[in-house]
Amino acid sequence: MTKLYDCDLGCPVQNTLQFIAGKWKSVILYHIFQNNVLRFSELQSKLPYVSKRMLARQLAELEQDGIINKRIYPVVPVKTEYRMTPFGQTLLPVITAMERWGNDYTKQVSANKDSI
Repeated sequence: MTKLYDCDLGCPVQNTLQFIAGKWKSVILYHIFQNNVLRFSELQSKLPYVSKRMLARQLAELEQDGIINKRIYPVVPVKTEYRMTPFGQTLLPVITAMERWGNDYTKQVSANKDSI
């Protein structure tokens, strides 16, 4: 963690959002948690609707914040891997709660469709 964020008194949610609020950051973290280590090309295939530039930018911000580690292998073509840092691992409960909520929401929407 490179800097402390100045959030409103009593608002720890704002502090959390400073790390995961990028448009695709939570989704990127979800996939890295699911797979432990992912190459850039694997992340691209899991997020086909995200441009290469946007993915690279979100990954760079996560790396800068100390959430993920980037490892570049000196081979041709270049192989780049991303994994969680110990600090990033502390976000697992947050991402897991988001996954649970998303699954519950999907079930609810499906149940509502079936009852119509």
